[in-house]
Amino acid sequence: MDHREFASAYRHGFARVAACSLPVAAADPERNAEAVIEQVRHLHEEGVAVALFPELSLSGYAIDDLLLQDVLLEAVDQAIVTIAHASTGLLPVIVVGAPLRLGNRLFNCAVVIHRGAVLGIAPKSFLPNYREFYEKRHFAPGDDARGAWFHAPHWPGADEDGDLPFGPDLIFEAQDVPGLAIHAEVCEDMWVPVPPSAKAALAGATVLLNLSASPITVGRAEDRHLMARSASSRCTAAYLYAAASAGESSTDLSWDGMTMVYELGTLLAESERFPQGPAATVVDVDLDWIRQERMRQGTFDDNRRAEGVDAAEGSDFRTFGFALKPPTGDIGLRRAVDRFPFVPDDPARLAVDCYEAYNIQVSALEQRLRAIGNPRLVIGVSGGLDSTHALIVAAKAMDRLERPRTDIVAFTLPGFATSEATKANATHLMTSLGVTWEEIDIRPAATQLLKDLGHPFGEGEPVYDVTFENVQAGLRTDYLFRAANQRGGIVLGTGDLSELALGWCTYGVGDQMSHYGINAGVPKTLMQHLIRWVVSTGQFEGDVNDTLLEILDREISPELVPARDGEPIQSTEDVVGPYALQDFTLYHVLRRGYLPSKIAFLALHAWADADAGEWPPGYPESRRTAYDLAEIRHWLEVFLTRFFANQFKRSAVPNGPKVLAGGSLSPRGDWRMPSDVSSRLWLAELRDGVPEA
Repeated sequence: MDHREFASAYRHGFARVAACSLPVAAADPERNAEAVIEQVRHLHEEGVAVALFPELSLSGYAIDDLLLQDVLLEAVDQAIVTIAHASTGLLPVIVVGAPLRLGNRLFNCAVVIHRGAVLGIAPKSFLPNYREFYEKRHFAPGDDARGAWFHAPHWPGADEDGDLPFGPDLIFEAQDVPGLAIHAEVCEDMWVPVPPSAKAALAGATVLLNLSASPITVGRAEDRHLMARSASSRCTAAYLYAAASAGESSTDLSWDGMTMVYELGTLLAESERFPQGPAATVVDVDLDWIRQERMRQGTFDDNRRAEGVDAAEGSDFRTFGFALKPPTGDIGLRRAVDRFPFVPDDPARLAVDCYEAYNIQVSALEQRLRAIGNPRLVIGVSGGLDSTHALIVAAKAMDRLERPRTDIVAFTLPGFATSEATKANATHLMTSLGVTWEEIDIRPAATQLLKDLGHPFGEGEPVYDVTFENVQAGLRTDYLFRAANQRGGIVLGTGDLSELALGWCTYGVGDQMSHYGINAGVPKTLMQHLIRWVVSTGQFEGDVNDTLLEILDREISPELVPARDGEPIQSTEDVVGPYALQDFTLYHVLRRGYLPSKIAFLALHAWADADAGEWPPGYPESRRTAYDLAEIRHWLEVFLTRFFANQFKRSAVPNGPKVLAGGSLSPRGDWRMPSDVSSRLWLAELRDGVPEA
């Protein structure tokens, strides 16, 4: 890849879209066309690919029988020609609403215009004729117009016979923006049990548009959100919605100009309702994510087959290509990118997620204990985040099973680099929880083992290599398993999802192994929030909370290599990288399958400025840092190297519950991968696609 293009959002699978609303001049198509053109010119400068306007935006919606007047319809016809000519040098695909005559009837239509030509016309399929609506007085339903053509030889874009595509079966696909495939439906079409957009999505449409008038009443905005969110989620698509605004008749109704964009069930943005002038929701939709989700969810295409979409007998769709000619430079990124994709920024959402995650773990452990005869639990407690969380999950499981916490047999196993503070935290926590606990100093056994192996440390030399570290990790696990044999228990694993991804665990006789890995579905970046939630919601009494808060402030360290005088303690993140960045990468590799260059692009937008964007509630100010592109690239290379090299550890991972929709690494669950595959292609794409600085 040309590194100069790295900054381009379009290069990384995004397309900028706009859901627009503007004051309408009732029954004055010429003025409305001018307003549309003016707004589209601004959107062109912003690099927008698709500009959606409301239902009947060229004529006005609430003009009643004027819709059937030839004066108005002739003016609408000319307004479309005007917009088409004005769009010649403009980027956006323009989608406007217009009443159009075909045969003996009038249709409520979405007209699609791009770079000087009309691409096609999509009529409204389902006409409301209840309560305040009486559209069948004026319009014909367009649901039976599949495969039809609209004769307008004077319109730019008409074929040699003077015809243009007409029908609810039209998809417009950009030939130079992979994944950008547009389908338009009109207002009520969204509210029926099987909307036209649902089958269009099955046929390949990724960006679904709804031109709406929709007069506002109390509570209707929430209904619109529900429908748009549902459509985007069920259809695995982006869904744009634009409603009529000021200028529509207020004889019996009022209008709020609501615009919004959803993507796979997530609200990307919405505009302020009841605007004073033109308004637009402008965001970048992730076409790669839509494609990835459809590809990995085989049931999506199964549904297409079952519904007969694009089959010999069924709902055929016509796809028409066009060249968008997207911008190639840096236009920024118009969407929020979470620094912590496993951790919500919204306090209420985070609280719900923590409640669910904690109880998923507790409930899973309860079931495992019941299923195998209610053994004791044996756990190693280091005073670090992971073992702390595993211990409080175990304690809560025992409480819910109405078993004494003394059935938890906890061990602190100090080694050559265990600090007094960490050991004290472990001791305080075990004592305050009321579990059975013991201390076993592993240093004599480790020294003897190293001596038996002929390792220099066995003779007193300060050689701190991988053998030195793994002898300690292995002995700790060995003691736990033998204690479990002796005490009638099972070993509760404490390692987390992030460590499994990076291979930061000792294989076999080490912390990779246990009888049940309770934390295997929890990433490191969520762990601290789970512990804070446990404290804030009073899950435990006494001085447990004070100890938990003390543990949260500690440096993440394996404490295997002694620190020399005046030097900091061994830091995990100095070796494997900042967990904040590595969890960011893990999510986008595991959940979305993105190119490394796209992950780097997103990470730069998430992490380049510590003062921009949202941080999760409670995240310490002292840890709010920023990373430049060189750091992101370096640690992404570390991630890819370690992720591939350590698959063999994940292939033999013990049982443990999946916790987050972001995924797990169990070979029986979300992630299946050979242990002997090279990272070469991924590293090559990273090095070719991401500038070094």
